[in-house]
Amino acid sequence: MNHKFFVGVCFVILHSFFGSIQGYGQNATVRGYVYDIETGEPVIYSTVYLDKSTLGTNSDFNGFYNLTNVPPGTYTLVATYIGYDTARVEITLKPGQILNKSMYLKESGVQLGAIDISAQRQSSRVEVQVSQISVTAKQIKALPSVGGDSDIAQYLQVLPGVISTGDQGGQIFIRGGAPVQNKILLDGLNIYNPFHSLGFYSVFETEVIRKADVLSGGFNAEHGGRISAIVDIKTREGDKKNLSGFASVSPFMGKILLEGPLSKFEEGKGSTSFILTGKKSLIDRTSQTLYKYAVDSTANNLPFAFQDLYGKVSLVNSNGSKVNIFGFNFSDDYDNPSVARIGWDNSGVGANFSLVPEGSDILISGTAGVSNYKIGIIESDGNPRESATREFGANFDFTIFGDNNEVKYGFDLRSIKTDFNFTNPFGLTLNEVQNTTELAVFVKYRQVFGNLVIEPSIRGIYYASQSEVSPEPRLGIKYNITNRLRFKGAAGIYTQNILSTDTERDVVNLFFGFLTGPESRVLDFDGTELTSRLQRSRHLVGGFEYDLGDNLQFNLEGYLKDFPQLIVVNRNKLLPTDPNYAKETGKAYGIDLSAKYEQRGLYLWATYSYGFVNRFDGKQEYFTVFDRRHNANLLATLDLDEDGSWQVSARWNFGSGFPFTQTRGFFNDINFGGGVFTDYVTENPDNLGIVYSDVRNGGRLPYYHRLDVSMTKKFEFSKKSGLELVFSITNAYDRENIFYFDRLDYRRVNQLPILPSLGAKFYF
Repeated sequence: MNHKFFVGVCFVILHSFFGSIQGYGQNATVRGYVYDIETGEPVIYSTVYLDKSTLGTNSDFNGFYNLTNVPPGTYTLVATYIGYDTARVEITLKPGQILNKSMYLKESGVQLGAIDISAQRQSSRVEVQVSQISVTAKQIKALPSVGGDSDIAQYLQVLPGVISTGDQGGQIFIRGGAPVQNKILLDGLNIYNPFHSLGFYSVFETEVIRKADVLSGGFNAEHGGRISAIVDIKTREGDKKNLSGFASVSPFMGKILLEGPLSKFEEGKGSTSFILTGKKSLIDRTSQTLYKYAVDSTANNLPFAFQDLYGKVSLVNSNGSKVNIFGFNFSDDYDNPSVARIGWDNSGVGANFSLVPEGSDILISGTAGVSNYKIGIIESDGNPRESATREFGANFDFTIFGDNNEVKYGFDLRSIKTDFNFTNPFGLTLNEVQNTTELAVFVKYRQVFGNLVIEPSIRGIYYASQSEVSPEPRLGIKYNITNRLRFKGAAGIYTQNILSTDTERDVVNLFFGFLTGPESRVLDFDGTELTSRLQRSRHLVGGFEYDLGDNLQFNLEGYLKDFPQLIVVNRNKLLPTDPNYAKETGKAYGIDLSAKYEQRGLYLWATYSYGFVNRFDGKQEYFTVFDRRHNANLLATLDLDEDGSWQVSARWNFGSGFPFTQTRGFFNDINFGGGVFTDYVTENPDNLGIVYSDVRNGGRLPYYHRLDVSMTKKFEFSKKSGLELVFSITNAYDRENIFYFDRLDYRRVNQLPILPSLGAKFYF
């Protein structure tokens, strides 16, 4: 299949769907947004219905609702949500009319303080949601605040199927996928390295997150370009009514946020607002005094320094259409004399929009922007090791809502440039500059047949540098056995053309460079040349959800990820004639369980994962360094008083040991600088070489477990201002968890020890 044929197919698909946009006979449609009238913020999961009828729905995470197939006539449109007064408005619908009607809710005089989960339950009955968890800022802040600051990096580690390699240089591995196989999106733009070298923190500011969707497998054709998982983070608009913000400080970092209206929000009118946020690490300075006991003997401080800046301007129309313009700059510096100095920078600018056209039954959204990522490492040999990635992306999506069905289709364009310059320990260099383009189209269809929900979808991607088209069919399904018991499953095919340059044999793995798929030849295990150089996976997921009561939910999923082709960089090649790339295969499979309990003032969550992750390099099958057989998390958050001004949180994590390759012995590593005339009998070796075991990753490190606790006290000065104090203890019982073992010095280096902290946050 050539690219001309692919473009033709794309045109036919899009044309057929554009041609299908039409009304539903003589019936009408009512749609719009539900807002908090005091703040202009969308009211998520509110209930919207037509009084004295059976027609009703719930608003989504943007506050958008859609009622289709409504017979013409006069109705009372009702919007309700717990803690708010009910809003009612009379509407008259004509045959075939599409009415845009926003609803405005006002906080009730009596605050019930309960958690309303009925709308989420209803959503779970009519949507597939296999291997999908939606996270809000409120849920992130329910975690113990490490160092006084909650962060999505800490929350992701609690999710079932997610493995973190530790406190320092901690990366996220989702159901057997390496970090490069996970796509992390911020407002639609790729973030190539979202986690700081201090593994407690990401580049994302918790207070600006509206929603983060974590898709750990079996995701539909709306997402592509990665073969393991998706983390899609969307930020909120700034305060539309008042100038507000906060400033906070702790031994770990200082943060500031400022937001407000440029034109104020009013009922029936649009608004313009802004939000600016920044944070800067302080741990590299405070550790010299507060955490001196945690500092490595070769350093003067904990070697972590980072800085994050994010800004956004939002223009919202009276009918809910909106445009957001945003920019960011994230940087990190790890400077440890005993290891290396590694620094990276990630910057970008973009815009996204959502349009609700008058008189049309279609919803249009899209994103366009550019992101830049650069990383460099300085080691004792002084050789250059650098990687730079520049990506321009644009996508447009179109959604049509029907009666118990939904069609979404669109296209995605990515232009990627990578520049990689690396000298390996044997003095051989790999220097490649690559440019590629990816063009994808997708169609997703969801239909509810009584208790059955099906969601077939297909994605087609054209990889220009590979001159290859990849058709990727996917299917999701859910069956509601009862109102409380639901079975679900998903399957799909996935590809990607981006690969990571890191190697698992690094003592400390903080250098994350990237390359697009190789344009040079790659050999198969039998020595023949690969006809396709894409990385591939196949997902199969099945499980069930069960509501044990109004407040307790249980979820179980089994999964299999088959990786029939992975392309890796041969960073340790010995001869110039050795290939730059190699093929591997692999599998990841296991079971994830979770139980969640919510009621007023109490939040409990327990997760457990049992999994296997292996690879085959053509010679032997081995477990990856992130293969953790058992991983469990217990999370508890409790309000100690009625108004929630006192709150305590605790999280305990337990994990079995990671694999490692054992040491068989050592040898004098002579570099033969004098060539054949080198006197190897009397020559003093520059380094001590290591003889590794023939069995790759045949050993296991000790078990890992850690307890984090925090207590929060809020002082309210007025309705809009106050002070929040957070006392936290990370690694509360001072568990000595291994970070790595220095083979040459025969020295164990542990993760971070007990770290108490007191933070303060003033908000207005």
